[in-house]
Amino acid sequence: MRRDRVATTAALALMAGLLVGCSSEDAPHPGAAAGPAGADPTSATPRPPTPAEKLGLATGWGPTARELDDAARVVHRMRLPDLAGQVIVAEWSGTAAPVRLVRSLHLGGVIAFDDNVASTAQIRSVNRTLERDVPRRWPLFLSVDQEGGIVERVQGEATRFPAFMSAGAADDVAATRRAAAASGAELRGLGFTVDFAPDADVTSGPDDPTIGSRSVGSDPDLVARHVVAAATGMSESGVVPVLKHFPGHGSVPADSHTTLPVQRRTRDRLDAIDLVPFRAAVDAGVPAVMTAHLDVRAFDPRTPSSMSRRVVTGVLRRELGFDGLVVTDSLQMVGARPGGDGGARQAVRALRAGNDVLLMPPDPAAARRGIISAVRRRALARTTLERAAARQIALLLASEPDTKRARRGRPPGSGAQASRALSAAAITVAAGPCRGRLAESTASPSGDDDAVAAFTTAAQVAGLKVLLPRTPPPRLARAEPRPKRPALRTRWRAQERRRTDRLATWRDREEARLAQGTQVGFAGYGDGPVSGDVAVAVDTPYVLGSSDAPIRIATYGDTPGAMGALVAVLQGRAAAPGRLPVEVPGLPRRGC
Repeated sequence: MRRDRVATTAALALMAGLLVGCSSEDAPHPGAAAGPAGADPTSATPRPPTPAEKLGLATGWGPTARELDDAARVVHRMRLPDLAGQVIVAEWSGTAAPVRLVRSLHLGGVIAFDDNVASTAQIRSVNRTLERDVPRRWPLFLSVDQEGGIVERVQGEATRFPAFMSAGAADDVAATRRAAAASGAELRGLGFTVDFAPDADVTSGPDDPTIGSRSVGSDPDLVARHVVAAATGMSESGVVPVLKHFPGHGSVPADSHTTLPVQRRTRDRLDAIDLVPFRAAVDAGVPAVMTAHLDVRAFDPRTPSSMSRRVVTGVLRRELGFDGLVVTDSLQMVGARPGGDGGARQAVRALRAGNDVLLMPPDPAAARRGIISAVRRRALARTTLERAAARQIALLLASEPDTKRARRGRPPGSGAQASRALSAAAITVAAGPCRGRLAESTASPSGDDDAVAAFTTAAQVAGLKVLLPRTPPPRLARAEPRPKRPALRTRWRAQERRRTDRLATWRDREEARLAQGTQVGFAGYGDGPVSGDVAVAVDTPYVLGSSDAPIRIATYGDTPGAMGALVAVLQGRAAAPGRLPVEVPGLPRRGC
């Protein structure tokens, strides 16, 4: 919970004296502790401020006072070039450990994407190599985007988790917490220290092109409950959760990867909707928040929110009282306005706004040079840089494995039960019978290829026969080339007529074979409506509103667990307890 903030008059005076001559960006915000809780306000001899207090750092978001002091001492002694590199987290190329990149620039860490992950064994080796060959007295910032659903960088043997919208459909905070803890434990076992999840965005519905099923739903209180639960579970596993995308990306009609979206909601609307999950998470002591690249007209018009001191320091830190780590979204995104200098000026601007970690500058070396130059020119105070690096180092120290709390990590695949439990609680029947068998003993799936493949495996395990489309025999599917000699063309035409007639007959028989089972159509990410006896949405449920299928089901994922839950519902062996966490016009109800 939000910590007590008790400060003595004498300590405040001392702090003011220490800050004389510092720029306004160096002044700690009102949430910074100026003295120990319970200090005697009448004491004539105030206690000297600790190293952390000198930087305006306070507890309540993860690190202990000792860890903050240790980090403050480290950064105070750090060379400026190393300090500038410490606040940068870069992307990298290939599947080999980027040891040279991290060491040469003294980077805080790196982020892994799909192209960097060949297998769980390979990425585990990469992370171990980095920790071994980049000597630091604190962990590296080894990060990944592993949200579940459509955003999962580590696959293969790792457990697949459904989209975060499944948490809203289930509305079971214990299941959400267990799933997040299980996912985090697998990531920790692979050597990751940070996960850019969960999404605290409140989706506005079909006009939200970027977040979609990555959001819990459209009810801010529902989103808040499950964001806190997911962040708690992830933290319990020893992985730092980074909530995103402050101040809320779910209600803008554009994607910040390709433009600077304009947020036109009033301040009252932002307070009542978009900021609710972030405020709840700050109150719960969440350790890290990611800032989005949005033009929020109610805060700082025409300025990316990630670069705005009014947003980062003013709203997030001062108004919401957040003392933890603030990370920018990728600085390569168009919404961040990278510029043509490799992100040098952009990096300085982000730090001055109040961010602590610069994620994926276009050119990490140029960004580092820009920071060094700004400090030497006094365009950026070294104290600002030290404060940012100290927050990062302290949080990484706080996340180190602790055998007493079983934070050593778990093997890939160990979270399958938690994933299946969340999907079983989330699956939603929005049209059709709520009880009994919904499919015959034979099913004929079609639509999204990944969903069909996962459904087929789950159905066969459960004893549900699956009829899959077959390819025509080569003798019917392959046409003979048209002969060049006119004398041979009459015979060729006759052969082609016989072949096409036989092919048509084969297709009629194939359609009749497939029609024997229950027709199950799957709509995946970006797909349009599907028809059949049963329509299944495996991403957002909006397509179900336009389907003419008598039975319409939302699974919020095509994972093995989600497809297993679907098969159980179709066979009548399990109920569908979920409810749509968003409005879907055209459906008779939100759930059973």
